[in-house]
Amino acid sequence: MSRELLLLRHGKSDWDTDTSDFERPLKKRGKKGALCAGRWLSNHELVPDLVISSPAARAIRTARVACKVMGLKRSRILTDDHVYLASTEELIDVLRDCPEKARIMLVGHNPGLEELLLYLVGGDLVVPDDGKLLPTASIAVLKMPDSWRKLGKGCARLLLLTRPAEMA
Repeated sequence: MSRELLLLRHGKSDWDTDTSDFERPLKKRGKKGALCAGRWLSNHELVPDLVISSPAARAIRTARVACKVMGLKRSRILTDDHVYLASTEELIDVLRDCPEKARIMLVGHNPGLEELLLYLVGGDLVVPDDGKLLPTASIAVLKMPDSWRKLGKGCARLLLLTRPAEMA
């Protein structure tokens, strides 16, 4: 059985607050992006079985807003400290512990999510003119190997990559 991995970069965060990077909230535009992402996933029948989010405020808020739109309970959202500012290796370790028969959505940050995407598909993606594969509130859908334990360079195939402007 093949697996799907959904990568969702957190919504646009508010840099005009006097908080740490970890506590930085979403801007109004970021909440809208999270709503659009959840609606888009639901409309395309890509509702995850399990959501793993960075515990950073902007990421967990994105996960909660998107999941609410998809009709998923908060109990389907797990936070994992290893997702915050994670390397590719750390993100792969998180994914290797996932239930075998599950569509997983990983909610996190750049550069980690972009680096993971490039690693999993083998690095042969065309980077848009703005230099970002996954700007805020973007979604990548990947077809994965038949086991979360078989993750390696080039093991996945990119099925979809969509940005907030394309979700409206």
